[in-house]
Amino acid sequence: MKAIKYFSFGLASMLAFSSCSDQFLQDKKNYDQVGAEVYNDYDGANGRLNDLYGWCLPTTAEMSWKYPSCGLADVASRSTEEYFGGMNNTSTSAISFIDPVADLSSDNSTSVSVPDYFMGTSNNIQEAVYGRIRNINDFIRGVETSSLTEAQKNTLLGQAYFFRAWCYYNLVKWYGGVPLVKEVLDPEEGNYTPRSTTKETINFILEDLQNSADLLEGETADGGWKDGSNYGRITSGTALALKGRVLLLWASPIFNRANDKSRWTAAYNAMKEDLSTINACGYGLYTSGNNVNGSDFASVFTQTGKTANREAVFFTLYNTTVILTGIDDAAKNNTWERMIRPDNTGGNGQVPSRMMLNLFPMSDGKIPAAANNYTKLKASDQVLDTDYPFMNRDPRFYRTFTFPGFRWAYNGDASIHNVHNPNDGQNYTYWGYVWYTSADDQGNVESGNSYGADNLGMESSSGTYSNSVLVRKKSDDLDLNGSALYTYNPSGWKSGAGPFYSAAPLIELRYAEVLLNLAEAACGAGDVSAALGYMNQVRQRAGVPDRTTADFVGDEQAACMSAILYERQIEFAYEGKRFDDMRRWMLFDGGAGQANLKSSWALTGWDGNTCTWLGFMPLNGQRREKIQYRVADKYGVGTTQWDGDPLLNGGGTRPDGVNLNSETLSTDLEALKTWYQENLAVKEQKGDGRDSQHNDLYIKFQPQYYLLGFNSGVQNQNKQLEQTIGWGDYNKGGAPGTFDPLAE
Repeated sequence: MKAIKYFSFGLASMLAFSSCSDQFLQDKKNYDQVGAEVYNDYDGANGRLNDLYGWCLPTTAEMSWKYPSCGLADVASRSTEEYFGGMNNTSTSAISFIDPVADLSSDNSTSVSVPDYFMGTSNNIQEAVYGRIRNINDFIRGVETSSLTEAQKNTLLGQAYFFRAWCYYNLVKWYGGVPLVKEVLDPEEGNYTPRSTTKETINFILEDLQNSADLLEGETADGGWKDGSNYGRITSGTALALKGRVLLLWASPIFNRANDKSRWTAAYNAMKEDLSTINACGYGLYTSGNNVNGSDFASVFTQTGKTANREAVFFTLYNTTVILTGIDDAAKNNTWERMIRPDNTGGNGQVPSRMMLNLFPMSDGKIPAAANNYTKLKASDQVLDTDYPFMNRDPRFYRTFTFPGFRWAYNGDASIHNVHNPNDGQNYTYWGYVWYTSADDQGNVESGNSYGADNLGMESSSGTYSNSVLVRKKSDDLDLNGSALYTYNPSGWKSGAGPFYSAAPLIELRYAEVLLNLAEAACGAGDVSAALGYMNQVRQRAGVPDRTTADFVGDEQAACMSAILYERQIEFAYEGKRFDDMRRWMLFDGGAGQANLKSSWALTGWDGNTCTWLGFMPLNGQRREKIQYRVADKYGVGTTQWDGDPLLNGGGTRPDGVNLNSETLSTDLEALKTWYQENLAVKEQKGDGRDSQHNDLYIKFQPQYYLLGFNSGVQNQNKQLEQTIGWGDYNKGGAPGTFDPLAE
């Protein structure tokens, strides 16, 4: 890889670092523009390290080349069961991994060029992936050659090694092997680092993570950082938890086509050994001792502090500083709250697919028969009412979605926005039913001419307004957390920033994942009993019965792996994890078509197809629709005004909102269902696209998308960068790529 194009800017062009809410990220001095002498002073070196935190920590922005998905309806999550969309009909105006009519290309001159998750913004050293790696390498060199004490060096280097591994992990999961730049490269034309093999890249990441864990063990493996001001920093447990994720990636079918059991065994043995250190750092499942209808599961995301939330292993801290104009480095808000709250509270709303609503387990913890995506798992005896899917579900269902008639209290007041609702926030109930202004539109699945109750508004081009069901996962629910972690600022209403200025942490890796990663490794290694034990710890916290082998159909190991992937899909819904899991396990098509890219890429393990082996219905060829609740026909149609609700104007009344913390939740939901049946009608709306003749389009994830290539913009700046097999090589006139991410 040529360094000159995005290493040449050097330290002189770097920007001031971003800071988080924690004390260790508060200093606003610019430690980017430094000389070697800064590393001889611990405070100076620490300031430079804080800069690395500021640039490398995940954020709540939509997924891009620089940050993983956090669960919003971005290009990754829209490529899973969680959302709908990502099909452009006959348009080529947006990037999508699942569009059946617009294949991604390596040609950057088209509007559907493959996303660049490799280079980023080439003219800004922090905004380029390898620019960040360069800064980390500069930091490592500076600390190693400094006059600091050995203990000080270990503390600083342990954190830097983690972030270098984190940067490379976010490359290898997309591309396989990438150039491994281990030292600071001078901005010279001759500097070129070729792509390493995937195995070499994985091993380098694992080495950095082990170094991180070893160097930080003395400081953090006795309950975590002793100094509370260091809360939020990397620990030995953080490094080992990410190490487990990387080991799992290497053992997964995307890189392990023959199902080499030695990879699973190595991962399992290492992760078992590392678990004691992770635990010693103070991590564990969050429990309060008073779990009500999944309240412990919901509270994970709104607890902050070493003792308050043991589950957060790798996370980003935020603050509530409000900046309405200009840019101020002090403002570091978690934007999740404002993105998922309903429009009439100042939020944007995120709309789940009906497929995802149906996939969640019933209250017995088993998959509904109506979902049928996992045929090696015995279905629940409880029947899912797909028109009223909030009945008799896994407690996590209620903490993941909200329906009309559910309380969703918040600490604020949006009554000035004509919400036909006692809306002091503390009494807020979401009434997301809709009405139409034309009887013809009421039954038209493609019609968006609906108006949402309580000033939720007309359906927008983004589809976020008059939708009946919203995601509420990770929300700071006032009924759960009486001390909201956000400031509600009405002056920020619809300003782009929104009124919710939240300090809730963004958890990228939590202890539940540590357990489910370990469960998956155990299963792959053949220890089904241990796998069930780890998985059931997560289920017990969720409040659902344990899994046993009696739940399995057919091959026990395959069924157990299927159960683990299903558990991950539910536990981590809307946390940005599903797309990575689907790519790891090739769940779009089971690996069909890989041999067409290269004969040696064919799956020889997993019975030749992961979906068949797992008993999983491939996502390719399916559609995702959405569900809407509209005013019943007896009330007629309404107007396009906020007070034009035909239900309320026609003498209908609404019950008190269902409180998810109620001890009588089941009977409360029965009463709500009865109210629905008397006052609302169920309508399935078009979710995924249709063509110009109104024919349904179906999901199509191409075989080459599992291992991405580089677009021509990247290759133009890296003339010797070898292209991935399955993608056209811009530097060779569009000839087929030659780099094999599966070659060792």
